Amino acid sequence: MRFTFNQEEEAFRAELRAFLDERLPPGWTGPADESQDADWTLTMSIRRELARRGWLTMSWPVEYGGRAASPMMSLVFAEEMAYRRAPGNDRFGTRMIGPILMSFGSDEQKRAHLPAIARADVQWCQGYSEPDSGSDLASLKTRAVDAGDHFVVNGGKVWTSLAHRAGWMFMLARTGPDEPRHRGISMLLVDMTTPGITVRPIINMAGSHSFNQVTFDDVRVPRTGLVGALNDGWRVGTALLNFERANIDYVAWAQRTLDELKDFARSSPGRAPGAARLSDDPDVRRRIAEFEIQIEQARLITYEAAWRQAKGENPVMEASMSKLLGSEVNLRVHEFGVEMLGMYGQLEPGSAPGGPGLDGRITKLRFYFTSGPILAGTSEIQRNIIAQRGLGLPRE
Repeated sequence: MRFTFNQEEEAFRAELRAFLDERLPPGWTGPADESQDADWTLTMSIRRELARRGWLTMSWPVEYGGRAASPMMSLVFAEEMAYRRAPGNDRFGTRMIGPILMSFGSDEQKRAHLPAIARADVQWCQGYSEPDSGSDLASLKTRAVDAGDHFVVNGGKVWTSLAHRAGWMFMLARTGPDEPRHRGISMLLVDMTTPGITVRPIINMAGSHSFNQVTFDDVRVPRTGLVGALNDGWRVGTALLNFERANIDYVAWAQRTLDELKDFARSSPGRAPGAARLSDDPDVRRRIAEFEIQIEQARLITYEAAWRQAKGENPVMEASMSKLLGSEVNLRVHEFGVEMLGMYGQLEPGSAPGGPGLDGRITKLRFYFTSGPILAGTSEIQRNIIAQRGLGLPRE
């Protein structure tokens, strides 16, 4: 299938590009580290402006602060934001917990949380992974004991992105220890200022602080924080993962980096006078062409997932295909960039401004994107979903 965008969608793309041209600093190539206060200030400034324009939650129903735009319009927004590596997007609030509250949340939860997300007044984080429960999420051990009007939570979460910035967490906890493990889990909404919550930073190998370890010591969560039915959190939590997986970000990030590498190969800064450019190397040209094909494959399956959502379908297989193809080609493109840039690519940002190593950002991005084929379900899990739910193959 060949996807095209209508006149309204293309007009919005042009409007968004003009907005980013105006709001992003000159020469913007992406945030150095969103955990830094300066970068976070810019992130929130742009996010609030996006919210004011109605772009942050454009696909949401009007009654929840959205514009009831089509999934394809939202895809245009996400693709342009990711390609520009622009700060301000809100994947935890607008893409994940917001749609889940619309589907499973109580009226009280919708009134309490959806307007704040739509106004960009709150940062959310996701409490899924634990020290011994990652890919096998149903093995999670964090307990939430039912105490009538509240739950008492004990345990811990890990790799919790932006927990140090978040006002609220949506988390999965075990509320039915005697139930089958997929049926004894509930989703809870937790105020991060609640006594008993401790957030410890995890500095990743790119040197940035996005991940955190969060521990819960007799944390009291009001029963009003239960999303859906008690012990039905697995259904709620996996529905949320479909929103997380079907996104264009990986594809757009890969395309942006490949475009930068193509420009680098054409100019080949730092080469000896009279030496051939990298773009004249047939192996470099072949690999760039192969990546263009792989990126387009991932882009089209992501477009199809959005198109199926617009038809009212639940594209579980397409969401997993999008996550699998996008995250893996994105990682491969950055690996190729590290190889092509060589030693120059290890120069720290600012050590050779505009110089031959693209200010070291490709190497840092390669470190950062190591987690891509792991988070939101590993590539192996995505292949299992495609095989079992999409193709109907047996588990054994």
